[in-house]
Amino acid sequence: MGLKLEQVVPWGRSLLEYTQMFDLTQTDLQLRILDCGGGPASFNAEMTRQGYSVLSCDPVYQFSRDEIQRRIEETYPVIIQQVEVNQHCYVWREIQSPEHLGQVRMAAMRQFLEDFPPGKHQGRYRTHALPVLPFATRQFDLALCSHLLFTYSDHLSLDFHLDSIRELLPSCH
Repeated sequence: MGLKLEQVVPWGRSLLEYTQMFDLTQTDLQLRILDCGGGPASFNAEMTRQGYSVLSCDPVYQFSRDEIQRRIEETYPVIIQQVEVNQHCYVWREIQSPEHLGQVRMAAMRQFLEDFPPGKHQGRYRTHALPVLPFATRQFDLALCSHLLFTYSDHLSLDFHLDSIRELLPSCH
């Protein structure tokens, strides 16, 4: 893959955030889940600790734990600064402030970094990217893609978006 680490802005989310964002139920959590574009989210780590089945794929997983951690450390202050400047554009409910957001994200990314080496060895973190995934039809019951298709809508073509959605649909029931 031609991805350069300097192109990555790692920003991980927790199991709680995934649950709220996707309105996941206890029944959903028991499914075989594919997490596309998961990045440094703690979703996989937290789900695995609870005995659930998640496979996360992201091109950033080609890099080592230390490389991803360095990139987090480089980009974190820039992201928080931008959030502070634009905090009037956010709805602050569960997360109360830019400082709180930073704490929540760093906690999720620390859990990811701890889980990444063993999870990669176990095959729970794979270096794959939309719009083409190597998974069998119906290999998963539920496919999730948090922010990739929305955050980068100005950088990814309409065809990329459509192809990605078409790729995700047959991955599950």
